[in-house]
Amino acid sequence: MSVKIKGLKKLQNELEKKLGQQAMQRISDKALLDAANEFVKVLKQEFESFKDTGASINEITITGPVWENDIRTMKIHWRGPEGRYRIIHLNEWGTINNPNPAGKGAIARALKNSEKAYRNAVKKALKGAL
Repeated sequence: MSVKIKGLKKLQNELEKKLGQQAMQRISDKALLDAANEFVKVLKQEFESFKDTGASINEITITGPVWENDIRTMKIHWRGPEGRYRIIHLNEWGTINNPNPAGKGAIARALKNSEKAYRNAVKKALKGAL
């Protein structure tokens, strides 16, 4: 998901002058964490429709916020004893033998359905700071 907003750099600079760089990072991190938690909630709902053992749901993990290419980032991935990270892409995209699995597109749907929640998390974090 990407959005192009004009004047963002100017707004960021003004907010950093007013609040300070550390405060802005703290606000940004809170917004990212809130948005990631909302995305995971929606993702788990999507995965409920085709769960078998529930291992794919249980292994959803949030890591971050971290700096990646000068951008503050959260990572949502699968980590756990069942090793579901190995098959998540098969559920999302299908295979030659099973081109339309029950979970096809679940991650993409969750991402699309959580866009509004992401914007709201950013607004809430900024309002709380100002």
